[in-house]
Parts: sequence; C-alpha cells; structure tokens
Amino acid sequence: MKVAAIQMVSTGDLQDNLHVARSLLGQAAEAGAELAVLPEYFCLIGPKDSDKLGIQEPYGSGPIQEFVANAARDLGLWIVAGTLPLTASQPDHVFNSSLAYNPQGECLARYDKIHLFRYSNGTESYDESRVLERGSTPTAFTLPSKDGHTWSVGMSVCYDMRFAELYREYAKRGVDLLLAPSAFTHTTGEAHWEVLLRARAIENLSFVAAAAQGGVHPSGRRTWGQSLLIDPWGKVLAQQAQGPGVVLADLDYRQLQHCRAQLPALQHRVLA
Repeated sequence: MKVAAIQMVSTGDLQDNLHVARSLLGQAAEAGAELAVLPEYFCLIGPKDSDKLGIQEPYGSGPIQEFVANAARDLGLWIVAGTLPLTASQPDHVFNSSLAYNPQGECLARYDKIHLFRYSNGTESYDESRVLERGSTPTAFTLPSKDGHTWSVGMSVCYDMRFAELYREYAKRGVDLLLAPSAFTHTTGEAHWEVLLRARAIENLSFVAAAAQGGVHPSGRRTWGQSLLIDPWGKVLAQQAQGPGVVLADLDYRQLQHCRAQLPALQHRVLA
C-alpha cells in the first residue's frame, strides 16, 4: 500500500493553508497513494495559540471538515486530517483532533490528542493545556487496501509519541500502521524526533507514518520537519528534511507478517 506523509509550513491564513494542502494531496493521489496523512495544525499555525479558537468547528460540520471530505471524494483517497480544532466542553478550549476519511468522503474515525505538550527552556515556552482539552481514548480504524489486505491503523498526534503505553495498546489490538501527524519544535525534533519514531516502529513491529510541519512559519515558530515513513524493522523508507512536500513509500504487508514471525516479540510480553 502506497502511503503519503504530507509536509507543510502552515501559516495563519486558513484559506492559504487549505489551498496548499489540496495541491499536496493531489500530488499524492497522482503518485498512486491510497492513504495521505496531513500534519498537525495543517489548517492553521498563527502567532498565538488562541488563534485556534477562532476557526473551531463542531464535530461533523464546518468548512475544514468539508474541505477534507471533498478532497477525499474528489481524489479517491483515504485522508487523515492531521489535526484541526473541534469544539470542546470549555468555551476557551478546543480538542486537537485527527479525523480519518475514506474515499467516499465519510469520516470513519476521530482521535482527540491525549497528551498535551509543555516545554520551557528559558528561550522557548509552550503549554498546550492553555487552549487544548485533552482526549482520553485510543482510536484505530480499518483500511481495506488494493493490496488485498485490511490494514488496522492506530492514531496519535505529535507529543503522544513520547508515551510508549499508547502504542503498546495499539499493538495489543493488532494495529499494523501507526500514524503520528506532528508539529515538533526544532529544538526537541533535532534531539528526539527520529529516534522516538523508530523506537515506536521497532517495539511494536509496526509501520509508522509521521507527517510533519517543517520550516519557519510567519508567526516566527520553527518546526523540525523530517516527515518519515518507517518499516517494522525500524528502517526509514522515505523522508524529507524541510519545506512543503509529499513523502511517499510502499508499505508491504508481507514484510510486516515476516518481521512478526521472525521476531515474535509481541508474544513474549511479560508485563501488561
């Protein structure tokens, strides 16, 4: 199954970001991708965290969700909409939600980011809990591929990748592909991005698709980029350092089965 990780450098202009996303999704479809994953905050990275509140949508309706549904339908593509802000229980907070659409434009899965990023090194400071309400439920969906296999796909977002227990829960469910749309800071990405993602692939014997924000945004924020596709043995299949682009690789279900048969580590777990 050919998978595309879409890399962007999103701005504070919603329509501009949707235009760029549509172009990149079109490139992915033309290249033969069945699944395309957009990055976290693909729709908006503004100068303030609270800018997300201004474009929030109720789940099931709104221009951003309509955009993704229409793109999936028009392109005949499975699309995971990295994240977009969905209305939460608190008026001054939103969920940071990842939505999965099938080629008919139907939303089949919703994952609300569970772990909220907080970091301060004296120069940079982030605290997502100021505007985000955290989710609580791991979410997976099934994707019948043209390769004849039905893939089980586990959803996560960015900071989640530091919490191995989430991905082990997916492994217990038999998930084959782990998604991690992200907007990693340059500082933390340089230190930890690739090693964390390769570890999640290796320890769970799963493919990983990580679509990232990558570059200097008009807000001044700098994101790490390096969108990655990784196989169950931890090999990087494709990547792009910085800038908008489409990162493509063929994921071989037979390789997944071979790795799990050759090294049945998931059957050797002793602790829960």
